[in-house]
Amino acid sequence: MILPKVRDPRLVTIRRGGTLTDSDHHLLALWAAACAEHVLPLFESAHARDPRPRQAIDHARAWVRGEVTMMESRAAGGHAMGAARDKRGASRHAAYAAGQAGAVAHVAAHDLGAAAYAIKAARAAAPDGEEDAAGRLECRWQRDQLPEAIRELVLDDQQRRNAICWSVFDC
Repeated sequence: MILPKVRDPRLVTIRRGGTLTDSDHHLLALWAAACAEHVLPLFESAHARDPRPRQAIDHARAWVRGEVTMMESRAAGGHAMGAARDKRGASRHAAYAAGQAGAVAHVAAHDLGAAAYAIKAARAAAPDGEEDAAGRLECRWQRDQLPEAIRELVLDDQQRRNAICWSVFDC
């Protein structure tokens, strides 16, 4: 479970009663897509014929550009998660990261899902004994990608939801 039981109004769009602007929602989607794409080779190297995770990332970005609807991006995210279900290890987590990125168009709080699964993918791909270091490195890379406009929001959300995101944001 990566979503809290009580939704943070800062991650709910203004039109749905929260305080999240469309521009910040778009930045969250782009950041989630970057996090997922960073580990996507861990899926594609093992499952080159399955385009679903890449399509989810592409749909997240297309949603930001207004080229696909929220429902199309969310559906692509669901298909990427379907690609993950019968996989194990790094490729599974990488596909879930892509699925979460696609779902950000629907629920902005899925941004941390993309980031958390990407960290799990990096850890799973690391040699024995280097998992924690790989996870911290991935976490720091992700933080370096954060646009300034959403940086404080994401870092605070990581701190608040770290426990339900497998404590992967301790970097």
